[in-house]
Amino acid sequence: MEVDFLLIGQGLAGTVLSYRLIQKGLKVHLIDDADPNSSSKIAAGLYNPVTGRNLVKTWKADALFKEIEPFYKEMEALLGQQFVHPIGIYRPFISFEEQNEWLAKSADPQYDAFIDKVYSASRHQGVNDPFGGLLLKSTGYIDTRKLVDSFGKWLIDKGMLTNSSLDEKDLILTKDGYWEYEGIKAKKIVFTNGIQARENSYFNWIPFIPVKGEILTVRQDFTSSEIVNRGVFRIDLGKGIGKVGSTYNNAEINLSPTEKGKKEILDKLKQLINESVVEIIDHQVGIRPGIRDRKPVLGKHPSEESVYIFGGFGAKGVSLVPYLSNQMVNLLICGEEPEKEVNINRFFKYI
Repeated sequence: MEVDFLLIGQGLAGTVLSYRLIQKGLKVHLIDDADPNSSSKIAAGLYNPVTGRNLVKTWKADALFKEIEPFYKEMEALLGQQFVHPIGIYRPFISFEEQNEWLAKSADPQYDAFIDKVYSASRHQGVNDPFGGLLLKSTGYIDTRKLVDSFGKWLIDKGMLTNSSLDEKDLILTKDGYWEYEGIKAKKIVFTNGIQARENSYFNWIPFIPVKGEILTVRQDFTSSEIVNRGVFRIDLGKGIGKVGSTYNNAEINLSPTEKGKKEILDKLKQLINESVVEIIDHQVGIRPGIRDRKPVLGKHPSEESVYIFGGFGAKGVSLVPYLSNQMVNLLICGEEPEKEVNINRFFKYI
């Protein structure tokens, strides 16, 4: 089998990039270990333009958020599945000062696309919001497990995906400049396998910082027409079921659920939601592929002409990958360098 690109990893990054390349009429094949605990399959999939303790507009929000819903709806149409869930995000204020700050920001045109309404008094009896809160729009969540699994089946049906772990010693560069792997011959190879990229000999110098995240699925007597987000997020799945998370732990990198993580989430949930009776239905763990400077990494290996990486998206992959995959395609096809904030060349000093 001869292809243009061999992608290693079919998480969110591999899914979106391979789709972009296929749309360009290029031949791809993916190798994926089908790990059920990959971060793409565990992640809640939120897309949120205003984040952090200080409620700041996320990096390149204006460009990123124009891509999100149209792109994922295009993939929905291809796969005949629903995994896009546009829904508002409600952020309770913690003080009058914060309330006043956002009342002022609501008059700023740069926030027009993202602020639905600023509430100066409590709007939800089930939420701890005595100072009111900020209702955001152009927000929601993507069911990333459903997306990745559905696209994986689509790829398998077309003979474009092999579910197996990559054995690097079997990856051979031929004299004519092609990569060969178990009967596949590719012009270029792209590592899209998240945190696993740090384990291969090509990109083990990139300063990945893996972050363990734990998420709970709970049952409680609370419903909301929006995602409620302060300290933790709570996505209402209907019938009293909610997904709540998440933790950020870069000290214990393993896939074991912890009592400490569960307690942290439940304590923050109790501060956010007035209904305290909670039944734990599920407790999941994923490892996010973070980078030291909290920006993804796109680019070509400094000495291997046909080896590339597209990864390091951390907790914001859902919002970052559609936009940055266009830059990655332009690099792979036309040799156009990605913008400096995400360009791999910022790490060449570590080699």
